[in-house]
Amino acid sequence: MKRALPWVAAGLVGISGCILALTGCSRTSADVAAAGPSGTAPLSESQAHLFTVPPDQMAHVQVVPVDGATLSRDLRLTGTVAYNSFETTPVISQVGGPVSRILVEPGQEVEAGQVMLYVSSPDYAQLRTNYLKARSAYDLAVTFYNRTKLLYDHGARAKADLEQAQATRDQAQGDLQASQQALTVLGLKADQVAQHPLSPEIAVLAPISGVVVDRQASPGEVLQAGTTQVFTISNMKTVWVLANVYEHDLGYVHIGDPVAIRTDAYPTVFYGKISFIAPALDPDSRTLQVRIVTENPGGRLKKDLYVTATVRAGAIEGALTVPDAAILRTEENEPFVYVLANPPNQFAQRLVNVGESQDGRTQILGGLHRGENVAADGSLFLQFANSFQR
Repeated sequence: MKRALPWVAAGLVGISGCILALTGCSRTSADVAAAGPSGTAPLSESQAHLFTVPPDQMAHVQVVPVDGATLSRDLRLTGTVAYNSFETTPVISQVGGPVSRILVEPGQEVEAGQVMLYVSSPDYAQLRTNYLKARSAYDLAVTFYNRTKLLYDHGARAKADLEQAQATRDQAQGDLQASQQALTVLGLKADQVAQHPLSPEIAVLAPISGVVVDRQASPGEVLQAGTTQVFTISNMKTVWVLANVYEHDLGYVHIGDPVAIRTDAYPTVFYGKISFIAPALDPDSRTLQVRIVTENPGGRLKKDLYVTATVRAGAIEGALTVPDAAILRTEENEPFVYVLANPPNQFAQRLVNVGESQDGRTQILGGLHRGENVAADGSLFLQFANSFQR
């Protein structure tokens, strides 16, 4: 067995001696206090719990006043992560037919215009044919119009013939533009369609850049043109945090308030701002939902992840505070402090209601008044002594 270091043993002996000395004097003081000043009538319950610290032991106890301070009002809200709906879009096939090939999977990053899957579509053949016919008809109409205008300029054609040729050209131009637009909707370029041989496969392209967060299509599945959703893409650089505010805190929350986001998944703190406050409360929970837009470096915040959102909601003027060291806990986990009841060395234990702790000081919501004195450093020493007294 290893021997304790000399300075450790000496420290333990010193502390034990202080507690024993304090205990002996406290018991005597408590007996006197319980008997009353004249020794005939007992004192009140609050006075009966007073205990005295010997003057030579007061050096172990730091006594500080209950003071007012300005604290930031921080609201801690629970919430979950959601996709940024303004940066999330469904991918819908514009052609019908069975899925022939799938090129991307959930979790993969894609760029706008990237091929995501191929559809074997009979619609493409018809659209390509319509475009080639419309282009040929337009070329012929333009040639006929130019010839008619030349003859009209030389007096060899009537004006009515020129107007008819012009109308035919304009109609052919409209048909060509419509067929080109039909191909553009599919992500195809008309010039490339005319140059490449006919193929039944049509590519479905990514409409935005982002992460594939869901896939709804399977190989061989028959898609309905303009109806079937095949993927969901979300730009994960920013996400939403949907948090709940209790109705008694509604007056402290505003659009634009800065928010710090924390989660058990990472030690990192994420930062955002409140961008939307719901117009109505949830009738069951009596809370109001707020939407927080949060930066998401590395895409670490995942959908439905539980988070705690700390909202910096103004300041609390004149808040009563004591050092964190002054707050102790009973066996029932109730917070209490030791109040200097009768100077210079008589204390009483008092339960308190506590609020937030900031910069080493804890807010007191009830149980103390401004100007009272409490034990700070050394309060744990008093707790040991008080437990021996009882």
